[in-house]
Amino acid sequence: MTIKPNHPPDTSVFDAAQPLLVFDGVCVFCSGFVRMVIRLDRKSRFRFATAQSPFGEALFQKYGLRTDSYETNLVLIGGTAFTRLDSFVAVMAELGWPWRAAKLLLLLPRPLRNWLYDRIAKNRYALFGKRDSCEIPSAELRGRLIG
Repeated sequence: MTIKPNHPPDTSVFDAAQPLLVFDGVCVFCSGFVRMVIRLDRKSRFRFATAQSPFGEALFQKYGLRTDSYETNLVLIGGTAFTRLDSFVAVMAELGWPWRAAKLLLLLPRPLRNWLYDRIAKNRYALFGKRDSCEIPSAELRGRLIG
């Protein structure tokens, strides 16, 4: 889902030309997705922030997302914000071929995409686990972490 900000994020804090992925830092599944993106992002373009950080929480608020339950990630690419399954597709498309093939998911009607995403998001802790706090980032992630 593409969303418009309530007001634009403070671009002095991060380079808006680089894609940014804001994720649930205590979610094992979400953190695993970030590790995968780091591994596949050969140009090291993506920057990351945990939703629990002041910066991540401020972005969630600016884009009208809940900050009491991080059931979506927020991806900012080229000035456009994406959530739910659309954020996954946007990230994969930025990684190039063959990952760009994830765009085929956009053929599914949005209600179905959102329903599928929501089923995983609402059950992610039970299915994959949850940490008590955000994990200690790897050296590579630390260099790309904002906030």
